Formats: sequence, C-alpha cells, structure tokens
Amino acid sequence: MPQSFLPVGNIVQSTAPIGLPQRTDYEGKFIRLSPVNPQTDIKELYECSHGSDIKAQIWTYMSYGPFDDEHSMHKWLEEKAKSEDPLFFTVHHLESKQHVGMVSFLNIVSDMRRLELGHIWYSPDSQRSNVNTEAIYLMLCEAFDRLRYRRVEWKCDALNEKSRAAALRLGFKFEGIFRQHIIVKGRNRDTAWYSMLDSEWTAIKKNMEIWLYQNPDQQLSLTALNKSK
Repeated sequence: MPQSFLPVGNIVQSTAPIGLPQRTDYEGKFIRLSPVNPQTDIKELYECSHGSDIKAQIWTYMSYGPFDDEHSMHKWLEEKAKSEDPLFFTVHHLESKQHVGMVSFLNIVSDMRRLELGHIWYSPDSQRSNVNTEAIYLMLCEAFDRLRYRRVEWKCDALNEKSRAAALRLGFKFEGIFRQHIIVKGRNRDTAWYSMLDSEWTAIKKNMEIWLYQNPDQQLSLTALNKSK
C-alpha cells in the first residue's frame, strides 16, 4: 500500500524542545511548594510521616521509607535535593505553617512535551483535604500553562486504591495496567497508568478552581464536576 494511504497522526504545530519545571516556589491559597531543603524540612517531614502505624502506611506503596531514624531520612533528603529528575518539592501548609508532605516532577521529556507527577505523599492529617488538590493544581499550571506540555502522567501501584481514586478525581484518565512492571521492596508491582492532555486541561482547571476557591464548605464534588465537563 502506498505510504500516502496509511493512517497517520495529526500534525503537531511546534516540535521544538521546550523548558523544564523550575526549582522555585509555587504558592497557592492553602499551600506552597518549595524546593526540598534538608536542613529546614527534615524535622517536620520526619515527624509527620513516622511514629505511628497510620503514618507508616504512607510508605506502603513507595520504593523507599519508612526510615530507621531522622538521620537516615535526612541523608535521603540530601540526595533528593540535588536531583533534577525527579525534581522534588516540600509541601508547606500555609495556615498551620507546617511541612506536610512531598511531591515531584519526574520522567520529564521536554522534546516530547510530557512529564509525570509522582513521589506524592502527605501526612495523615493532610490527606482527603484541599492540600493535594491545590498541589496538583499548581503543578499542572506549571506544566500546561507556562511550559505548554502536551501530556502529564500519573502512575501508581495497581493495588493503591487511594492513589487510583485520586487520579480519577483530579481529572486524569485511566490508560491501562503495565503487568509485572517493576519490583518494589522485593514485591511485584503492576502499575496503573493515567494521563491528562493539554486539550483536557482548560475544563479541568476550571473545575479545580471552582472546588478550591468557590466551594468553602466543600459541598461540591470534584469527581462530579470533572465527569460533567
């Protein structure tokens, strides 16, 4: 069959490589994302993620943690503070003035205009709150609005129901399961893949802003808003 008759993808208007996420502060109404600083961050990050069975669950699906002691976590933070990909941030809750978790940009492929959000964890008190929603909102604004990336990915252990539910709630679309994808802490991990495209972002951004900033009692459901887009 002549090549001209074979199906091909749409033309991408600009294929020039673009910028990378910046190692800088991203501030919203409720939280601020700051580049990891081991000296200032370690005490609160360790305390909010260690010391009880509930806190230990933070690390169940991560490839690292929990740490034997604060010193061990400090050494780990020093390594992460130097990393460009993943690019790590500490999540600072503005009202309580506490460090409550971490997030990162990773698998950054600027010439293909895609990246992933991952290494996401929060203290138990910050889960199921506006913290994660605004953190992801700020990161998506960076990826789609400033950098003009085409695709943002979210990946997690297929057994991690909380992360999978969060991805859907935030507007990511399920793409499939990579079976026997990696080995984590000596155990098999099947990986669930989710994505969001630049063409979907405008509607999702509007819904996030409604939920975050026009929904003081959180009576509205972000899941429902995104399903109606």
